[in-house]
Amino acid sequence: MLMKNTLYTIVLSLAFASCSKEIEQRNLEFTALKPANADTGAGKWLPILLSSPTEFAADAPIAVTSPNYKLELQEIKSRQANMSSDDEAMLKYWSAGTVLRWNEIMRELVAKYNLPPYQNADGTYPIPSSANPLAYPYFPFANPPYAARAYAYVAAAQYDALVAAYHYKGFYRRPRPSAVDNTIKELVPVVKDFAYPSEEAVAAGAAAAMMSLLFPGEQDYIQQKLTECINSRILAGANVRSEVLAGVRLGQAVAGKFITRARNDRAGKAVGTPADWAKLETDALAKGETPWISQESPKRPPMLPLFGRTIGLLLDTTEVIAGRPAPPPSVNSEQFRKELDEVLWYSENPTRERMKIVHFWGDGAGTYTPPGHWNAIACEDFVQLGFSEARWARNLALLNMSMFDAAICCWDAKYAYFNPRPSQVNSKIKTLTGLPNFPAYTSGHSTFSGAAATLLSHVNPGRAADYMSMADEASKSRLYGAIHYRSDIEVGMTMGKVIGQKAISRAKTDGAE
Repeated sequence: MLMKNTLYTIVLSLAFASCSKEIEQRNLEFTALKPANADTGAGKWLPILLSSPTEFAADAPIAVTSPNYKLELQEIKSRQANMSSDDEAMLKYWSAGTVLRWNEIMRELVAKYNLPPYQNADGTYPIPSSANPLAYPYFPFANPPYAARAYAYVAAAQYDALVAAYHYKGFYRRPRPSAVDNTIKELVPVVKDFAYPSEEAVAAGAAAAMMSLLFPGEQDYIQQKLTECINSRILAGANVRSEVLAGVRLGQAVAGKFITRARNDRAGKAVGTPADWAKLETDALAKGETPWISQESPKRPPMLPLFGRTIGLLLDTTEVIAGRPAPPPSVNSEQFRKELDEVLWYSENPTRERMKIVHFWGDGAGTYTPPGHWNAIACEDFVQLGFSEARWARNLALLNMSMFDAAICCWDAKYAYFNPRPSQVNSKIKTLTGLPNFPAYTSGHSTFSGAAATLLSHVNPGRAADYMSMADEASKSRLYGAIHYRSDIEVGMTMGKVIGQKAISRAKTDGAE
């Protein structure tokens, strides 16, 4: 795992160039996906947004006896006969799993765009604009809430698209190419199931369409990866061209429904206005509390103060408000003074072991954020479990929906209470990691980690104790780094676990278990 400062340097040096080959080369170590269970019944699983698996049509495939199909078989043979070293590398890369690779691509893009804008000459800060993503400041600023939302939409769109794909595979029952022509070589493990539409192409089409909305300045790169993905299936002998093109179309159609939702989920208004920012401060003062104040110079506006109003994928707005935690200890209370003293102690007494934990879980600017960290943990474990593409998508969708809603609940609490960071209250406290530009209560790391560890413990119960131990460590890293009080991390973990249970409730009723 790269430390925060190292990755930040790498990202800066690569900003708005091609994504890191160093990361890609590490990923090539994964072996080819060979599912332990083909999950051929995935077409009956419960979708997230689709009304049914047939909401978007997949036209009937051409007959395997037709001249056009025979030409498609010949394309496979020709490509395999003339395979280059680049083709071999492409084949090896994508054979590890389509959902896995698109998740990695997402993490790379989040890290690349997780850079807060630099101030203007007059001391104000520019705001990234989706209407002009290539002008500075580059859109998006992929901070933790934005990243959590992005991971969730991509994973959920892939899942729904794969539910639809598996339905049509069972409906059309198109044999795979090697079953039609036994001279076709399968160069990667191929599920002994039906071929139309290609589930890999469906997942890729959904991901590419969704990511083009989320990272509009990266459309050329995203399309390059989409082309590689679908060509790898033809080269592998797993699908003919019409099967992958049908898959891409279906994936794009499903993603369109998620794109419509994303454009109307209120996240676009999360930045707020100067009047909104001022009201947060005056409301805290009216309660007799010390309001949070940016410690940057010049003072930076708070990060996404209205993100708590975003419409999540597990909880509605009324549930977010109803589940809002009780207020943190008042700055005038003895409990607050005790917690502040504890932060000061950790600030003045760092140890090598605690600093290792602080840096490992830092996930600050230039990284794939705390939600990305949990995606990396999940993916490394899922590789060992031999999931089908459909189960990969379903489990990542549940994981990321829980962290998306965790971000909403956490940001709702942060700006409902607007309480100060420890170093704002006591100048003797020196932070041991980057100081986030938003209020303290509750801890985002703790809320993300509680949600992720709870859901992953259900998906992979053999690792439950490890996940909870990691979540506890991630949470405490924020206290060790002197940027959070104990109440921030404890309440954040509790809130995250509740949201993780909400995702588990869905998992138990989606038909996949």
